Amino acid sequence: MSTLLDRVALVTGGSRSIGRAIALRLAQAGADVVIAYRAAESEAASVVEQIERMGRRGLAVRADVASANETAALAQRALGAFGRVDVLVNNAGIMHGGAPFVTQDPATWTAMIDVNVCGTLTLTRALLPSMIERRSGRIINLSSHFGHLGGENFAVYSGTKGFILAFTRSLAREVGQHGITVNAICPGTILTDMNRAFYAPERQRARSAELPLRRLGDPDDITGAALYLASDDSRYMTGQCLDVNGGSVMV
Repeated sequence: MSTLLDRVALVTGGSRSIGRAIALRLAQAGADVVIAYRAAESEAASVVEQIERMGRRGLAVRADVASANETAALAQRALGAFGRVDVLVNNAGIMHGGAPFVTQDPATWTAMIDVNVCGTLTLTRALLPSMIERRSGRIINLSSHFGHLGGENFAVYSGTKGFILAFTRSLAREVGQHGITVNAICPGTILTDMNRAFYAPERQRARSAELPLRRLGDPDDITGAALYLASDDSRYMTGQCLDVNGGSVMV
């Protein structure tokens, strides 16, 4: 069984949905966990309470990863509280779309790039020096099956997730010499709070029928991949993407 005993993880977007599920799974495996959240304060406090009930240390830090200053402060808060971050999970993301590209407000492009791309870059850069110094670290970036396939009416969102895949592979080449692995997870259609806004019940049924597994995903379906990539079980794996999507890339 994969163990993270006495390691420290930082999960962005950790108060809800996939981030929450990953934070709790890592704590269950023995990690102390810092969760970053933007607005869901009560949900973040609930996650910390559950982590502490497992006998691990938890810390919730309010930070908008679209802000370089707040992201830098988040990294310093985590390092100050725990002395190190062994596992970084860049999970925070937003999605705008559902309409043809030519009709979309350019302001939505900037918002998605700031969170999905710049947030990942800024936090990773802030924590890498300490990982390099210790010659150890696990970086896990959340992409999407849209990063492989593209998504009709989701051109910019898909582009940000494709960027995450290229960044993951490129950074893995740079930092492997320092004992750091960099991998990605590509979820499919997961019933997160964000996705429920785009998938009415009838669309959920139709989408389920299209998938080989005949169901949409749940946030808990992603946690096994995250635990594997965070643990020593994946110590010889880097620059890869684990597709957890019910078979959507085959459709």
